[in-house]
Amino acid sequence: MAGHLSVFEIIGPPMVGPSSSHTAGACRIGWAARNILGQPPLQAEVLLHSSFLATGAGHGTPEALVAGLLGFEPDSERLKDALQIARDNGMDVVFGEVDLGPQAHPNSVRLNLAGASATLSLTASSIGGGSVQIDEMNGFPVSIPGTLSALLMSHRDTPGFLARVTAVLACVEINVAGIRTSRRERGAEALTVIEIDGHFPAEVLTLLRSVPAISRLTILPVLPGF
Repeated sequence: MAGHLSVFEIIGPPMVGPSSSHTAGACRIGWAARNILGQPPLQAEVLLHSSFLATGAGHGTPEALVAGLLGFEPDSERLKDALQIARDNGMDVVFGEVDLGPQAHPNSVRLNLAGASATLSLTASSIGGGSVQIDEMNGFPVSIPGTLSALLMSHRDTPGFLARVTAVLACVEINVAGIRTSRRERGAEALTVIEIDGHFPAEVLTLLRSVPAISRLTILPVLPGF
């Protein structure tokens, strides 16, 4: 709610410093990207925007982003050694810069990732106190803060798709907190994000993976510290 800040937005999450926005938030972004990719990244192009580019090096932002890609949480003592650990584990990381436009938060990054069998392009921002916002995935606009479990489905835009999915969730009494679908055009590829209270039972995910319209399904758990 406007005008109200949580304690996490004021003091930040448990973390290895020095900055809740440039370090802890950056680590959460990398952690989220790894989970959405669904496998360890083998290649990572990390494109820094504005403040992340100008002052990130002094705050450990590159190390924090890569630490998250390795699966480390913001309070991991390994964060400061993440670049070397990534090299030791065969992860090819390339840093660059990007101008995401005046509408983008200064602490923003675009990650282009490749794993053994999947790729992901993701844009996200660290908005303060360790809180983050995922803004774009594979060209689709999204708005994911990572404070709730999220189901991400790439699928064909077909009539009745959401009704069928939500009926499955209702059968196991999952409380849906929010749904957003983005599509390029009617009947074409679409991305739906469903945030819920609690977690997704394994049997529900198995059932949804059998839906013909769904080409890819991944889960983003609640980010570390929330």
